[in-house]
Amino acid sequence: MTALNGIINVYKPKGMTSHDVVSRLRRILGIKKVGHTGTLDPDAEGVLPICVGRATKAADMLTASDKQYIAEVTLGSQTDTQDSSGTVINSAEVNVTQSDIESSAMKFIGDIEQIPPMYSAIKIGGKKLYELARENKTVERSPRRIHISDIRITEFNLENNRFKMAVDCSKGTYIRTLANDIGEDLGCYAHMSGLVRTKSGRFDVSDTHTIESISEKFESHNLSFLTPVDKVLDEYKKLYIHDKAAVMVMNGVKVRGPKGVIDGEVYRVYDLNGRFLTLSQCEEGRLKILKTFFA
Repeated sequence: MTALNGIINVYKPKGMTSHDVVSRLRRILGIKKVGHTGTLDPDAEGVLPICVGRATKAADMLTASDKQYIAEVTLGSQTDTQDSSGTVINSAEVNVTQSDIESSAMKFIGDIEQIPPMYSAIKIGGKKLYELARENKTVERSPRRIHISDIRITEFNLENNRFKMAVDCSKGTYIRTLANDIGEDLGCYAHMSGLVRTKSGRFDVSDTHTIESISEKFESHNLSFLTPVDKVLDEYKKLYIHDKAAVMVMNGVKVRGPKGVIDGEVYRVYDLNGRFLTLSQCEEGRLKILKTFFA
């Protein structure tokens, strides 16, 4: 079978950790070089791009991409995890209108600061926050600057003290923290009771593959679930170099770019056979390798 290199747009189900998904795919595909591009909490579901083989070199670039979510928020109670898996630590009577909720949500659009929740994988002093939280320890966390480009309230269910919101945001945004902060702003507390990631960079929920469907296709020698890594990086222009230059590039040598290259531009560099070699940046007419993908 063809070497496995590419990105899989996996639909992560509720109840699995992101690492669980990676482990399952390693077993299914029989390859160790598998990694995810941004953790989804066990109770969350949706888009989880998985890099396989040489595509793992692009994982950091995909992790940095913007995200889109649909979250269910339950009003009236605050939990220690900021979602429904935690213990209620505060509660209050809910007496808010649809207009109140919309007005509150709008306050969080733009560049804002979030204090990461204690139940998160961020490390402080060499230990993950959730490990400290499980020891009933709370530590000071520095606010992190994130960007929320849009919040849309998509559904109201105030009879049950719930609403749903679609959120477009930067990497590093904690949606459960957003739900918690909206609850505090409304004066009635809140926690996130459901989360679906609908988009991660160019990957959309409409094009996801379940773990079961990946397994079935792989057993049938059908690799249609794999997206070539260069296709995901198509924001960068293609650049073809001759065979001698390709050999030099594969040995880590800076080569002179073809006529017309622009200093500062990043290119997807290919040999004349169409093999994707590197992501390189032009510096004074020469191609500086940023990432290699040929081996």
